[in-house]
Amino acid sequence: MSHHLTQAQLDAHWMAYTGNRQFKQDPRIITSAAGHYYTDSDGRKIFDGLSGLWTCGLGHSVPAINEAVAQQVKTLDYSPAFQFGHEKSFLLAEQITEFMPAGLNRIFFTGSGSESVDTALKIARAYWRKKGMGTKTKFIGRAKGYHGAGISGFSVGGIPANRTLYGQGLESYHLPHTQVPGSEFSKGMAEHGKERAEDLLNLIMMHDASNIAAVIVEPMSGSAGVIVPPKGYLKRLREICDQHNILLIFDEVITAFGRMGAKTGAEAFGVTPDVITMAKQVTNGVIPMGAVAFKQEIYETFMDNGGPDYMLEVPHGYTYSAHPIACAAALASLDEIKKQGLIERVSHMSSAWENSVHQLKDASPIITDIRNYGFAAGITIAPIDGEPAKRPFQIAMAMWEKGYYVRYGADTIQLAPPFTTEHAEIDSLINALGDTIRQQG
Repeated sequence: MSHHLTQAQLDAHWMAYTGNRQFKQDPRIITSAAGHYYTDSDGRKIFDGLSGLWTCGLGHSVPAINEAVAQQVKTLDYSPAFQFGHEKSFLLAEQITEFMPAGLNRIFFTGSGSESVDTALKIARAYWRKKGMGTKTKFIGRAKGYHGAGISGFSVGGIPANRTLYGQGLESYHLPHTQVPGSEFSKGMAEHGKERAEDLLNLIMMHDASNIAAVIVEPMSGSAGVIVPPKGYLKRLREICDQHNILLIFDEVITAFGRMGAKTGAEAFGVTPDVITMAKQVTNGVIPMGAVAFKQEIYETFMDNGGPDYMLEVPHGYTYSAHPIACAAALASLDEIKKQGLIERVSHMSSAWENSVHQLKDASPIITDIRNYGFAAGITIAPIDGEPAKRPFQIAMAMWEKGYYVRYGADTIQLAPPFTTEHAEIDSLINALGDTIRQQG
């Protein structure tokens, strides 16, 4: 591959979530992006089959976002995040509430999805202390869940490879995942698996609700390979949390702002949590930004118990909370989603996407499951003995050589094309993937 990096330059960068040794032997360097395509250092066009990292549903180099960022840089590049404000953060907060379920109308800004999760968990603990229930400190996550790369995120997360290296995290317990025998190759929400929500009752019995602050789950688990909730599962979690006075947090870093063919995963699946974390699509990936939406009652608990009005109600925040340039990008991104009707488009195109993806079922015996919802799909690949992650890696690398970027993770291939993807691009992507998997089998 053609690039101009020296070995010393390659060695200097310790890359995130990357097999550094393999990458630096054969670097895959992206030089530009526009529309649905990347360009690599050999000048090849690469179809973006994951919308960046679940981030760029509008595609790349969107003129309205580019212009908003350029104007903001020239006007106000940075504003202190503590004790002072700028107009765009308030405009954006109100804009975000229009995408949230009714009642989740207080927005706290962060710099990433990981920071959003950390914020949600900290506020959950602090909320119960403000309510006089300071023993409620434990968290319940879920097997195969992903909640970012911070200590709190890996603690409540349930992907073993993201946990085992780091030792003890926060005190957390985990529900089982919802991939049950008999649910393989379900189109959309599976009929089986709702009963796994009942395991929450067992954890409550073991640890007592008086010690549990919150349950945190992704409405649809993305990084584990598009694990879609079974019918009735999220509703049952909501019922149990209500019965036992436990907060329910939806991690919507992947699912918010259109990916599910709805404003949020909460809307798509018809269940309203107490807290929603978000990032990624809020700025279309252009500038790092995250946020957390809280129910008004949570916010008011802090305001009503904050002491003198000049005191900090919550001593928490980040240098880059509500960064002016990020706010400008987010306002433009959300405006484009609305103006172009992209949530409705994803909803309309989802059936075609579903049919195309499930055509892979008989492509190869190494495909053991396919899952989908909205504009997302996960394909489980049978492992090679002793090397469970090797085949997905080989498939993703072969797809890159063919001109398609897809994500590999554990035993899965993951797909999430831009919201504006055309039928012909879907067919091209799926046909190439089917051929590639057959070659691996």
